Amino acid sequence: MNRAPYASDPAASRGREFGEEREGSRGPRSEFQRDRDRIVHSISFRRLRSKTQVFVSPDGDHYRTRLTHSIEVAQIGRVLARELGLDEDLTEALCLGHDIGHPPFGHAGEQALEEAMAAAGGYDHNAQGLRTLARLESPYCDHEGLNLTWETLEGLAKHNGPLAEPSWALAEIDHAFPLDLHSWPSLEAQVAALADDIAYDNHDIDDGLRAGFLDLDDLLVLDWLADQWRAVERRFPHAPRDRQLRELIRTQIGLMVNDMLSHTREQVKDIGSVEEVRGAGRQLAGFSPTMREQERVLKRFMYDRLYYHEEQLATAKRAHDVIAKLFAAYHRDPTAMPADWLASLPAAEPQRSRHIADFIAGMTDRYAITQCARIYGRMPEGLSNV
Repeated sequence: MNRAPYASDPAASRGREFGEEREGSRGPRSEFQRDRDRIVHSISFRRLRSKTQVFVSPDGDHYRTRLTHSIEVAQIGRVLARELGLDEDLTEALCLGHDIGHPPFGHAGEQALEEAMAAAGGYDHNAQGLRTLARLESPYCDHEGLNLTWETLEGLAKHNGPLAEPSWALAEIDHAFPLDLHSWPSLEAQVAALADDIAYDNHDIDDGLRAGFLDLDDLLVLDWLADQWRAVERRFPHAPRDRQLRELIRTQIGLMVNDMLSHTREQVKDIGSVEEVRGAGRQLAGFSPTMREQERVLKRFMYDRLYYHEEQLATAKRAHDVIAKLFAAYHRDPTAMPADWLASLPAAEPQRSRHIADFIAGMTDRYAITQCARIYGRMPEGLSNV
């Protein structure tokens, strides 16, 4: 691979929070490859297979979960990174790790934890992802956390841009291992954020159509999607409708990828180093103005027609109640927690509430449901909306 001058270089990494003596002992991998592998082998990554992406606790095997979404983001991210001459392994690590802080039931679960944690500093899934990887997931004998490189932690912390007021969870990590939160992140991090947008913008349409929450006529009110649909019909006039719809999704992903590459190449043509990327004072990787506006319109459409669909909102309310009830139960009677979590429960606030939130945030949808049923004596109902 021809490395661009503005790419992150694993050989020039700013290092890890804790010193290690493992160089060469576990295969010929770069520092960013090691980060990627540590995330893939983590328990918190495996748990994403049973966490909500759009549809809560789906009964069907064909709907996306946080795990399959993260894998799809990583695939798009690697393509973008390769074409731009960036470090593919760092990009992939960021894509695979970007959703690890999500609690069960997606944004409904996050809202419940935000409310429950109001007096303890609140809850933010992005900061929780950093906390999980840097502190809670601890498989090594000589330090806590996965001890990821500075570049990976920086990218996870601010892949959506600089942070002027980090939450308590992120502030604690930044205090121990400063991440320059005021500056823009690497291009690898910016690309990972765009790969996330491209993936869920299009794959959520795919799942919405499959579930019957969206139909083709809904989509065709968007002119740019209608143009692509007509092109698909002209090219494959006799194909079954479900295959035509999947071709539409692939076409849209390709359009967004090509637009992003073209616009980003223009933005970075005079950038000579990763330091210049961080000091640019603006986002360098992105869509063209036309595509950016189309993507905004698409997001508004998806909120109106899918994310805020009345059935989705009703299911989200029930999921919110499960998380709220679990937090209340563990706060009231910590002995309801597993023995290892109970043994390390702090006595004082806000650490006590934060510990409980750490436990709940790591749950899968199904584990949260079964724990709520065990504590309250009945299985929560209406927690599958497909």
